[in-house]
Amino acid sequence: MIFTTALTFGPVIGGISGAVGSSLSDLLGGFGIFAPFTFVVKGLEGFLAGLISQRGFTRRTSLGRVIGSVLGWIIGSVVMVGGYFLAESFFIALVFGSSEFTGIAAASSELPFNILQVVAGGLVGIPLSLGLRHLLKQTPYYHKLVAPATSKKI
Repeated sequence: MIFTTALTFGPVIGGISGAVGSSLSDLLGGFGIFAPFTFVVKGLEGFLAGLISQRGFTRRTSLGRVIGSVLGWIIGSVVMVGGYFLAESFFIALVFGSSEFTGIAAASSELPFNILQVVAGGLVGIPLSLGLRHLLKQTPYYHKLVAPATSKKI
């Protein structure tokens, strides 16, 4: 959902949905200790994915929108996987009082899941976002929701 909202509505909504939604999920799911890390990492993921997708290649063509969405997804994915790796390796070493190598080893075991998470997010989020943007263009609310951030006044 982070990629869907970020690629559809831009960096602010993407950042808010990533930060608030994901950290609330941690809090309500019993992983409250990770909520601050999740707030920052997922917030940056959504913000950067939305920003890159809007500011990337020309958005006036379908291909430009797809390329912008893919670039936003790639950057957001790198931020998420890298951010979680750093947070988990630091946090595990800090909590268990072990060396940083123990934290890195433990964080490495999470890498496949995090990579799978962003791949699934891109496979679902990019087409869903492109479809939503196409449908939103047909409503009178499009210019209020999406267009101000993506189009320049002439």
